[in-house]
Amino acid sequence: MKADRYLQCRDEYWHYVRRVPKRFDAVDDRGVIRVSLRTKSLETARMRRDAMAEADDLFWASLAAPANDDLSQAAEAAMRQVAVNRYRRASARAMARGFVYSPAADLAEALEVAEVVTRVREVDRHDKGSKSAGEQIEAEALLGGVAAPKVSITEAFEIYCSDIAVTELLKKSENQKRTWRKTKLRAINYFVEVVDDMPMVDISREDALKFYNWWKDRIMAKQGEKRRGANTANRDLGNLRKLYGEYFKHVGEEERLNPFRNLNFRERDAVKEKKTPSFEDDWVSKKILVPGVLDGINKQAKIIAYALIETGCRPSEIANLDPRKDICLDHAVPHIRIRPHENMEKKTASSVREIPLVGVSLEAMKHARDGFPHYYDRNDLLSASLNKAFRNRGLMPSKEHVIYSFRHSFEKRMQEAGLDYALRCLLMGHATDRPAYGDGGSLEYRRDELLKIVHAFPEGLF
Repeated sequence: MKADRYLQCRDEYWHYVRRVPKRFDAVDDRGVIRVSLRTKSLETARMRRDAMAEADDLFWASLAAPANDDLSQAAEAAMRQVAVNRYRRASARAMARGFVYSPAADLAEALEVAEVVTRVREVDRHDKGSKSAGEQIEAEALLGGVAAPKVSITEAFEIYCSDIAVTELLKKSENQKRTWRKTKLRAINYFVEVVDDMPMVDISREDALKFYNWWKDRIMAKQGEKRRGANTANRDLGNLRKLYGEYFKHVGEEERLNPFRNLNFRERDAVKEKKTPSFEDDWVSKKILVPGVLDGINKQAKIIAYALIETGCRPSEIANLDPRKDICLDHAVPHIRIRPHENMEKKTASSVREIPLVGVSLEAMKHARDGFPHYYDRNDLLSASLNKAFRNRGLMPSKEHVIYSFRHSFEKRMQEAGLDYALRCLLMGHATDRPAYGDGGSLEYRRDELLKIVHAFPEGLF
């Protein structure tokens, strides 16, 4: 929308002026819409204009929806969307007129008589006899004539994915989008299983506590029963809390109290979650850095496994390297660059970094000048393939060890060798609370520090 579209200034006050589209002339008799925005401030007028424009767009969209004749599943979904749009329209228009929208029953209970009278007078100012379409929607907005739509939590989740979280998904790859959805959908599915696929407007604090207590029972499971982690529980509670807040913000109810507020588990309240163990140096030298031990697996997976050892990278970070820009073997200090790509974001800003290649990781990357197209944006496939290959060959010291254990080993070796804390954080891609001075040291400095912990490896490994 252009900055001042639909805005006109008359006697120093701004007005919302817009013509009804011709295709709606028969059902919307307002012709040219003229509404005072009751402000001299252009900035305020623009915000109120946006709300009025959204309300009208939603109104016309509802007029174009299919009639409620034969309610097939598709038609029912369309009618539910009409109800949502009508509710959003009323909320947006009330906000533009300087009021907070509330359904009529809530208005009667919650508001002072003086404010109700003010709203009635505001409607009367535009009522010149029989109510036109425009006057009806003004009355709906200011007097709460639209009941909150009964949108279930699973339906709200789909609206969240398709309409609300657009910017959050914008820079994610297809695989990252699938993982994002899968993680959030887990919380929805658990809630439906424990409570119900109930309307969003009906979810109470009691329902939220029921879900919280269900998770508590799994975190504090008795000995012999499978225990779940507090972090997983908090992630589910946080996803439900965000869905609830963002959905009602989307429909114009920013002030609605969130039933999932302040529900989370502190670490000391729960059984401490198991940490991924690291590979011991002797295990790496005598079991993994052995010629032929990884023969028979995909060549790209084999190279990635060795590249992890001296870089401490996440497997996906190696797999998603751009061979044109991120694999710098011809540099004075060979290195890799971990950075976001178009349509593929990094986990955190601190994840962006440059890591010198030394030892077996340098030798591995010499065999990967074209990158890893088989595993690009296929993180689950890579992890599953490497974990299976290592277990089948007896290369995991315990059931708790996973391919990610290389990352923990790298961090442990740096710590035990006395490498600077800030450098360790930089190479791991961790945030640090230390003040930032300089750029973390040159690539030469980083390489020389990493050479202090490098594993020896035999000739002929590749």
